[in-house]
Amino acid sequence: MSWFESFVLGLVQGLTEFLPISSSAHLRLTAAFAGWHDPGAAFTAISQIGTEAAVLIYFRKDIARILSAWFRSLTDKEMRADHDAQMGWLVIVGSIPIGVLGITLKDQIEGPFRDLRLIATTLIVMGIVLGIADRLAARDEDGGKHRAVKERKTLKDLGIRDGLIYGFCQAMALIPGVSRSGATISGGLLMGYTRESAARYSFLLAIPAVLASGAYELKDVGEGHVSWGPTIFATIVAFFVGYAVIAWFMKFITTKSFMPFVYYRVALGILIFILVSTGALSPHAGESAG
Repeated sequence: MSWFESFVLGLVQGLTEFLPISSSAHLRLTAAFAGWHDPGAAFTAISQIGTEAAVLIYFRKDIARILSAWFRSLTDKEMRADHDAQMGWLVIVGSIPIGVLGITLKDQIEGPFRDLRLIATTLIVMGIVLGIADRLAARDEDGGKHRAVKERKTLKDLGIRDGLIYGFCQAMALIPGVSRSGATISGGLLMGYTRESAARYSFLLAIPAVLASGAYELKDVGEGHVSWGPTIFATIVAFFVGYAVIAWFMKFITTKSFMPFVYYRVALGILIFILVSTGALSPHAGESAG
């Protein structure tokens, strides 16, 4: 992998990680369209550490408060009723599904799941799911001629059941094209949470999963065409770009709909199917070389 490739892929990772359009799919597609080797699951997981570092800094006050309350709750029974302490436990509970499935499906994640036809399918299907969830949220928030405005849930309403559902939604993102943020935000909206609450918990929930995944894949750097230097460079680029994107996105969702992302996902999925069906793009582009 050249330094230019690592810069472009780091830029793509930072731009797409927090948007509901799938960063892993865009890394795979960028390489396929450019005629580069597939960067692979290891590069994807490690570069995500950069964007997750952006989450740690952006939500540093929330994270510090949650960690403090959670640690105190281990010895102080009264603290166990504290919302922040409960959030700490809910993040742990919600991380279980992706941890178990990530290890179980490791071979599929690094192989069959990277087929461009599957990525196109998940882009379209999960885009439609996000669109439906967004419309339901808008209906509750706006009401209508014969409907009253319906109050949506916040993170204070989050319990173990919803935390696990969030966790299984996040685990779906093991398939490129699903999108970690897209799946968890869709799940949250369908469960009745506000856009801001669904996005906030989505980003907090991703922290242990992404850091653990990146650490696990460190052993594979240096194998094949991906080396340490470009990987670290891409991770740094992803951090700076990702921080800017997350700051913009958290402001965007307070007043805007997710529908632009829905249209983009469906259009991109259709484009991939057209390119593959006409032979302009191989569904395994870059894999053999990578």
